[in-house]
Amino acid sequence: MSDRRPRTADGRRRAVFLDRDGVINRAIVRDGKPHPPSCPAELEILPGVPEALARLKEAGFRIIVITNQPDVARGRQTREAVEELHTALLTSGLPIDSFRVCYHDDDDRCDCRKPAPGLLLAAAKEDDLDLAASVMVGDRWRDVEAGRQAGCATIFLDCQYAERRPSRPDLEVRSLAEAVDWILGEKIERTGGG
Repeated sequence: MSDRRPRTADGRRRAVFLDRDGVINRAIVRDGKPHPPSCPAELEILPGVPEALARLKEAGFRIIVITNQPDVARGRQTREAVEELHTALLTSGLPIDSFRVCYHDDDDRCDCRKPAPGLLLAAAKEDDLDLAASVMVGDRWRDVEAGRQAGCATIFLDCQYAERRPSRPDLEVRSLAEAVDWILGEKIERTGGG
């Protein structure tokens, strides 16, 4: 397959970073707070996601999932269970290039747990990505803040959780399809095209 990823003037690639739960698959909401599925049987890809990701892939963007999975550190889930979910997403045909996972909890004070930008910065270094021409899409304030700290445009997918909202995302939407409309129209135009 040829490398169709859009590149910036200096030749670096553009990416769309996506949170997993609530953006790609349905989060399990309890008391207004989102939680991850525990196994592939609980995994439900959200409506419109396959088509939205296909549009990004067709446009040549690198698609990278950036996800906090603190239930591993909390002893509620295993790394193997998280990896099984990622395998299930890939075998469903979603065109995801990679998964980057933080398995820590807040007390670990790592640089990879969103809102820290460590996972995005590592992806940029390894994949020669232009973060200023890339986008972070997430359903929680941590996603938006990580994207902002990494220098990306940020899109908040509002699932109306009963929790803190992000401050000043570049765009608020109700679906990944809406986010992709903006990325493929407004964002490309704003960054000078592919």
